[in-house]
Amino acid sequence: MIKKRKAAMVVLLLAAMFLFSAGVASAQEGDETTQSDQNKMLVILGCAIAIGIAGISSAIGLALAGSSAIAVTAEKPNLFGKCLVLQVLPMTQSVYGLLTAILLMMGAGLLGGGSDVVVGSLAGMGAVWIGLAVGLTGISAINQGMVASSSISAVGRNPDVAARGIIFTVMPETIAIFGLLVGILLMTGLGLL
Repeated sequence: MIKKRKAAMVVLLLAAMFLFSAGVASAQEGDETTQSDQNKMLVILGCAIAIGIAGISSAIGLALAGSSAIAVTAEKPNLFGKCLVLQVLPMTQSVYGLLTAILLMMGAGLLGGGSDVVVGSLAGMGAVWIGLAVGLTGISAINQGMVASSSISAVGRNPDVAARGIIFTVMPETIAIFGLLVGILLMTGLGLL
């Protein structure tokens, strides 16, 4: 499983490097509108990367935690609420991907009818890298799901450890928060916010 994950990351990074070189090669001639439209396509790609990677990772984390939650709830239905809180935590990375995509779309004029917004090549390529940063840090949802699964199992044995389990489960999310923060700062620096 780890080898497949590493291989997928290498493929993703190679694809990103290819897109970067293709973006530089295409930044030759053409009128400003055509170039801005091409850069908006890069923004769309950045949005897809952010929500795609973070969303898939959240789904995996939710499945890991959910399988433990089902097992505990089957034996102790009164622990449903505590298990649910722990199980839903890996979903937040997909929220960060969604927020990033919305902010990128707003900055590029893709929401709200801002078709007159001109997106430069630096902002277009920057959006791809922002999406990649948020998406890759969103992979922490898988590890968060693993910690949530263990916490749910612990709650099944001793319901009094639920608060401690939440604290442990939130720790891997810090990485995704850092990715979102860097993404927002980059969007600000590139004039997308």
